[in-house]
Amino acid sequence: MRSLLPVLTVLIALLAVWFAAVAPMNIRQSLDQAERAGNVVMPEGARVRSETSRFLLMFQNPNEILRGFNLDRPRLPTPVQVGQELWKTTGAMVLKGRAFSKRSLIFHGWITLQSTLFGFALGTSIGILGAVAIVYSRTAAMSLMPWAIISQTIPIVALAPMIIVLTGQLGIEERAVPKAVISAYLCFFPVLVGMVKGLSSPAREDLDLLRTYSASGIATFFKLRLPSSLPYLFTSLKVGIAAALVGTIVGELPTGAISGLGARILIGDQFGTPLAIWSALFAAAILAGALVTLLGLFQRYALRRIRGAA
Repeated sequence: MRSLLPVLTVLIALLAVWFAAVAPMNIRQSLDQAERAGNVVMPEGARVRSETSRFLLMFQNPNEILRGFNLDRPRLPTPVQVGQELWKTTGAMVLKGRAFSKRSLIFHGWITLQSTLFGFALGTSIGILGAVAIVYSRTAAMSLMPWAIISQTIPIVALAPMIIVLTGQLGIEERAVPKAVISAYLCFFPVLVGMVKGLSSPAREDLDLLRTYSASGIATFFKLRLPSSLPYLFTSLKVGIAAALVGTIVGELPTGAISGLGARILIGDQFGTPLAIWSALFAAAILAGALVTLLGLFQRYALRRIRGAA
């Protein structure tokens, strides 16, 4: 309860701010609908209202404020509307036996998850191998780390189309590949930095002790450096899995994909259905939370096993 209370407090505060923002964000659409229905609104004319402050419009038309909480295509939907849309495209689909229908976010989440896990595995492998090279080789440390840092200054929105074009020129037709590459690009850096810190964390006294026992470099790595790096590794993996998911969603936007959470966001934007966009965003957030939670559980298990072995 001690840890749950702060989380609930922040959640309630966010919901309160969200509800408070709905009225000013949707007031112009509310007045447009009211005017088409024959109601008297002030001022008249959508063009005049577009140049009028939202808060002034609310003050002049208090009876139309509540209309903004029930719009079919609101500029900012309420949490209740998002929850209803999320249920309609997930839970309701499961009850109907259509969990993997193309209108189900479960299906689109599964498409995104596959590329995310592939990119996460690729980015994690590159990050760990790079960290080992940096820790054990001064040359690698002076060459790889600066380039790794520089690579993160390139905006992923600009890099994603280049990766898609490049994979196409290489004859790779599978759409999951460029998404996984983009996902790995965002994922490898936190893993690299975390592992470099973790592999370098053993005290010099511990390293000297193993040398007195004539321990080989491999033995030192597996007996000391790797176990010491696990807390750092799991922390970076949690950041990396969330970054991998973001990379996959970004990779789905310019590919013209029709499946995946990124595709749902893009289609919702093209057809002017904000509820589809928001429900896909919340599905992505829930998926990221589930992945981070699973990593946290695996972290507890792995650290418990290491302490038990010690």
